[in-house]
Amino acid sequence: MAKAYERIADELRESIRAGGLRPGDRLPSETKLAERHHRSVPTVRDALRVLQDEGLVEKQHGRGNFVRRARTKVLRGNGRHQWEKNRAHQPEAQRLETGSTEHDTGLCVGDLVFHAAYRETKADARVAEALGIPEGSALVERTYRTRHAAETAPFALVTSYLVRALVESNPKLLDAANEPWPGGTQNQLLSVGIELDRIEERVTARPPTPEEAAELELPPGTSVLLCRKTSFCTEGRVVEMSEVTLSGDRTEMLFVTPLERW
Repeated sequence: MAKAYERIADELRESIRAGGLRPGDRLPSETKLAERHHRSVPTVRDALRVLQDEGLVEKQHGRGNFVRRARTKVLRGNGRHQWEKNRAHQPEAQRLETGSTEHDTGLCVGDLVFHAAYRETKADARVAEALGIPEGSALVERTYRTRHAAETAPFALVTSYLVRALVESNPKLLDAANEPWPGGTQNQLLSVGIELDRIEERVTARPPTPEEAAELELPPGTSVLLCRKTSFCTEGRVVEMSEVTLSGDRTEMLFVTPLERW
């Protein structure tokens, strides 16, 4: 037999799924729900906690419990890299029309809020190994946050590393004021004569840190996907490495592998 809090959660869940409670609606107060169901407030809180863990309800401190709005989904496929490479030689006006986030979400440029920050740093042992460079080498560390204008959480947390010596011949690549760069990283590298030969991506999953959960606005119990993207030039050298932290509740990874015919 279902416990009291489970029955309350079932009723609220059904109301949400049936449209009686719509995204953004505020639920009755915990006290009113307790009175309605003839149960204690702690029992109601247990029911709400179930719905919060399922991502159906979110608690806004000082305001109450609300039906969680569905967030824009992200479909991140490996075909995006060839798509970006094909765009690298396009005129700037054409490159300005869309970007990788629009490609992954179906949104338009005007739907997005973009932020980039650059800083010069030295390669620690972990990053030096990934880039195949001596520890302490000068890097350009770039962080990116892009979100739907109708939402408050970014799609992902992105940190990208470039070897400074490879890109410093174009001073524009050292200044975040030139972001968002039309055509993205592949066009940036093209501006210093670098063509990419392949991109390797390693994807793992883990629970988020408290900071990640807060910035990505993750429901309790939601994992993050970690994607380490390593870009190799046609000479076989690593020229860029990105670490991307993606929300597990809104991201789908799609890998399509063309097979040679016999």
